[in-house]
Amino acid sequence: MLPRNIRLRKEYIYMNNLEGEERRVYEKKRKIREALQEGKPIPTELRNEEAKLRQEIDLEDQNTAVPSSHIDDEYAKATEKDPKILLTTSRDPSAPLTQFVKELKNVFPNAKSMNRGSQVIAEIIEMARSHDYSDVIFVTENRGRPDGLIVSHLPFGPTAYFQLLNVVTRHEIQSKKAMGKMSEQYPHVIFDNFTSQMGKRVASMLKHMFPVPKLDARRIVTFHNKSDYISFRNHVYDKGEGGPKSIDLKEVGPRFELRLYQVKLGTMEQEEAEMEWVLRPYMNSAKRRQFIGQL
Repeated sequence: MLPRNIRLRKEYIYMNNLEGEERRVYEKKRKIREALQEGKPIPTELRNEEAKLRQEIDLEDQNTAVPSSHIDDEYAKATEKDPKILLTTSRDPSAPLTQFVKELKNVFPNAKSMNRGSQVIAEIIEMARSHDYSDVIFVTENRGRPDGLIVSHLPFGPTAYFQLLNVVTRHEIQSKKAMGKMSEQYPHVIFDNFTSQMGKRVASMLKHMFPVPKLDARRIVTFHNKSDYISFRNHVYDKGEGGPKSIDLKEVGPRFELRLYQVKLGTMEQEEAEMEWVLRPYMNSAKRRQFIGQL
């Protein structure tokens, strides 16, 4: 790892470690604000720090009152330039996996695919960092069928692990007449039912892999969550002369479903990175499966 990357990583970890202390101070200030607003006495455990904390409260505004987090820092500069994505696979990919990656390359603007060969994950991540990629997507397979998708945000994470289900490539869509032409426009991205805290987290990871589209773009990418299974669809549309009712919506593929099973705060090669969320076996009951959105 380059000395610059080592230094940046240490700074990033240091900032993460400061979050705990900032959160504790924020909770103390919140208790003092509530006591003052409700006319109640200051909590006993805060009386020794009251003068200092009230002085800090007076100097705060709406932007500084709530402490920032590493989650804010991860995508703080994401909108300054378009995302640049590297696509790769497990070793010795089968023909169906290779075809699926080719279609994913058309889904994500500014994406490039790479033949992995004998490279290990750490080498791929380091190469992507040095070439200023914003994300690396690894696609895995089982018995010739794509079964996993890993999204690792650079330079420091996070990394989301998805199970890949019900993959239908463009040439497998039965209705050829209803299928539209593949567009290279930047798409409008729609997220449906990503209402929980983890749902908003996942939506943020997926959203920042697409650049900002033009207002008149006629391509739509949809991520629809139902029971923590995320359905992906890719459409184009044409406007007819009869107004909104004459819009012709055509699917261009591919289509698939994602199921999140792990999020960690580092990049993929960092085994020591902290786990933010993991799907456990006892979470599989239908009544409890509300980690991304409502049922």
